Amino acid sequence: MREAEQPIIGIIGMGDMGRMYAKRLSAGGIKKIYVCDRPETYDALKAEFEGTGITPLQDGHAVSRLSTFIIYSVEAAVLASVVAQYGPSTRLGAVVAGQTSVKAPEKEAFEKWLPKDVGITSVHSLHGPSVTTEGQPLIIIHHRGRKENVAMVEEVFRSFKSRYVYLSYEQHDQVTANTQAVTHAAFLSMGTAWHKSSSYPWETTRYVSGIEVIKVNITLRIYSAKWHVYAGLALLNPSAQSQIHQYATSTTELFKLMIEGRGLELEERIWRAREEVFGWRAGQEAPSDERKPILLSEHVLDQFSLGKAQDTDKERESPNSHLSLLAMVDCWAKLGIRPYEHLDVAGTPVFTLWIGVAEYLFRSPSLLSSALRAALKDTVHRPDDVEFVIAARGWSECVDVGNFEWYQRRFEETADFFAPRFEEATKLGGKMIKAIQNGMKGRD
Repeated sequence: MREAEQPIIGIIGMGDMGRMYAKRLSAGGIKKIYVCDRPETYDALKAEFEGTGITPLQDGHAVSRLSTFIIYSVEAAVLASVVAQYGPSTRLGAVVAGQTSVKAPEKEAFEKWLPKDVGITSVHSLHGPSVTTEGQPLIIIHHRGRKENVAMVEEVFRSFKSRYVYLSYEQHDQVTANTQAVTHAAFLSMGTAWHKSSSYPWETTRYVSGIEVIKVNITLRIYSAKWHVYAGLALLNPSAQSQIHQYATSTTELFKLMIEGRGLELEERIWRAREEVFGWRAGQEAPSDERKPILLSEHVLDQFSLGKAQDTDKERESPNSHLSLLAMVDCWAKLGIRPYEHLDVAGTPVFTLWIGVAEYLFRSPSLLSSALRAALKDTVHRPDDVEFVIAARGWSECVDVGNFEWYQRRFEETADFFAPRFEEATKLGGKMIKAIQNGMKGRD
């Protein structure tokens, strides 16, 4: 896009995602980018971006008056108040977007506070700020204004090399609930369970190899982010709330079957869920002519472990019930969710890995049978399973109540516990995601 044809970009909110957008748009050739954050951060922003082509301004009024394409990159919980404050100052004929994970409140705020002559073509990058934008889904929502605005947004983000997905506001919230809500709940629950057990999972050989590496690395990756990234989706998206509740219910009911020794009921329920979600009948190997598996081998993951495996340690060979995965597939079955459909439309890196782990376990009848035997007979992982059930129910209750402060406290207590390993886990997690994605590309 030639400079004369470029819109003037404005970004209100310079958190992690706002910064990522500003820097990558600038690197992609956008010449005029105005940004702002809270007034007290102005001097620091000005010093940080001096000489970069990114121009910090005092507040959102200034950004709104000067810019022709304005992106609100603020927490979902406070978006309405920010739009109410700065929306009326929006430049005549400008286009506005919101980079928020929940769109229902965004739609309401934009319709209420933006001038009628302002177009609304919103966006949402379905990944965090530390993940490459290339190949990742970027949702575009054209809600109001000229159709040409969509082409403008596409051109603005061309340098991201993202995969555009076109949805309505309502479709966005349903898809993100289906791909992110329960996935996040599972990892949040794992982290809380390990925290309450006062144990770092990489310090035991039970969690240093194979698919356990994904569980640990992604859990720490989530807890190293800002709490509000996940709170908005969980507390403001009605579809997400019901799904998180079902995940806790599935976790609890399966655990009861385990400890009561009701093996036949447990096995029938899991094999039925396998067929409903993946289409594979009980005992049947996944057909080789279907889509290629996301994970080719568990051993590829060992290099990304935070801990050191000891081959002589019998714990390494201890079977795992994989309750978190059994509950995930059971939850998908109960809700009628078809994860592959959502993966193809708008799968996030974390959701892709989570499907990959579940798929790896459920593709093989022998692996799944081993997990079911462990669920009924092996007690090595039982203490962790107890903590996991309690954690899953706790997160579900927190979401049902809808209290942001409670959510923040639960999140940050566990985040503080894992904080010493965040930097290493983020690096390893990024490399792991890239390695798996490259492997998937090689099989296309």
